[in-house]
This record gives sequence, structure tokens and C-alpha cells, in this order.
Amino acid sequence: MPETRAASGSATSASVTGDDVEYAVRLAVTTLHGAEASRWDARAGSLEWDCWETVEHLADDLFAYAAQLGPRRPPSDTEVPFVWSRKRPGGPANVVFADRAAGPAGLLQVLEACGALLTAVVRTTPPTVRSHHVFGVADPEGFAAMGVVETLVHLHDVAEGLGLDWAPDADLCDRVLTRLFPDAPTGTPRWPTLLWATGRAELPGHPRLTHWRWYGAPAGERQR
Repeated sequence: MPETRAASGSATSASVTGDDVEYAVRLAVTTLHGAEASRWDARAGSLEWDCWETVEHLADDLFAYAAQLGPRRPPSDTEVPFVWSRKRPGGPANVVFADRAAGPAGLLQVLEACGALLTAVVRTTPPTVRSHHVFGVADPEGFAAMGVVETLVHLHDVAEGLGLDWAPDADLCDRVLTRLFPDAPTGTPRWPTLLWATGRAELPGHPRLTHWRWYGAPAGERQR
């Protein structure tokens, strides 16, 4: 059974915060600790990556979102120019990789560390700050919501490959849907709807998406 988040200011707020990033990553790490070491090379759900690569990609996403907000003057039209590379053709292009010699426990430490970076940056960055993302110039809440979505849906992919149960709570799913997916259905179960919005599932009356995106900019600043 997934853990339940302790009551906090973010638990009752419609906004997405650093607390939510911390919670989602903690829940993910707790779930992944139950994986068999021999299964990490299995394909992650419908992705072309294996489970190890997918968790590396998730950690890299969290790191990149933190880094994008980090400069004193965050870029509005480009990514912070790290060098991205692939370990193999077709694998994820990352800045962050985990040392395979450290095993799954080391990989999860990398995930925790990158989640902590995004949590801290979101908590300490003024809400007026904006920075570039391909899906819209976003504020700290937008990057927090992106980090939560990446965590929830990539854990879905990885859990399929590792044979683990994964079902995040509806409240968190609802708030990231509200923040990033304004066109998503509102009268449907929240976790299946998030999977639908990210091209991973069908919903009754809503075929599986072959192309999807989110809107990182605050609602009043979105370009549709």
C-alpha cells in the first residue's frame, strides 16, 4: 500500500509545492526499495528504456528542473547549457548517471539527491521567477508540478518492469492535472486520468493519446 502524506500546508492547498516533490520522491524510493536486483534490466512499461535507465532519466529530470531555476537570472528562451550524453544509442540523454557499481541502492540515492535539489530550489525561489521549459516558461510551482508528474508516471513505467504495485494518491494527481493539463477530463478518476494525459492509458470515451504535452506556464500566462 502506498504511504499517505502527513498533513501539511500543501496537503490542503490547490498549489503544487516543494513538499509535494519531496513526498512523491520519497514514495517512489520507498516503492523501489522492494524491487528484485535481478529485474533492473527489464524494459520499463511502454518505454524503450530499461528500468535502470528510466530511474536515471527521472533523476536527471529533477536535477534539470532545479538547475533551470538556479541562475540569478534564469534563461527564458533556452536550457541551462549542460552537456547531455547517452550511454547507448536510443538511451536517455542525461547529465546525471548513477554508478552501476553502486547497485540499485546507489541509484536510489541519486534519485533522492536530485529530488532534494528540486525540493530545496522550489522552496527558496520567489514565485515571480520564470525560466525556460519547452512546454512553456514556468514558475517554481510549474517546475514542482513537472517534477511530480515525471516521478509519478515514470514510477508507473518502472513498476511495470519491476513487478511492483504503484498507485499514488488522488489528491496529488488532481493538483498536478489542474496545474499542467487544463484540457484533461475532470469527472474521471485522477490517477488513470494522469496516465491518460501522459499517453499511457485510455479512459472511457477518451482514446489513448499518441501526442501529448503539458502547460508549464501559470494559467494567466499560457500560450495555447
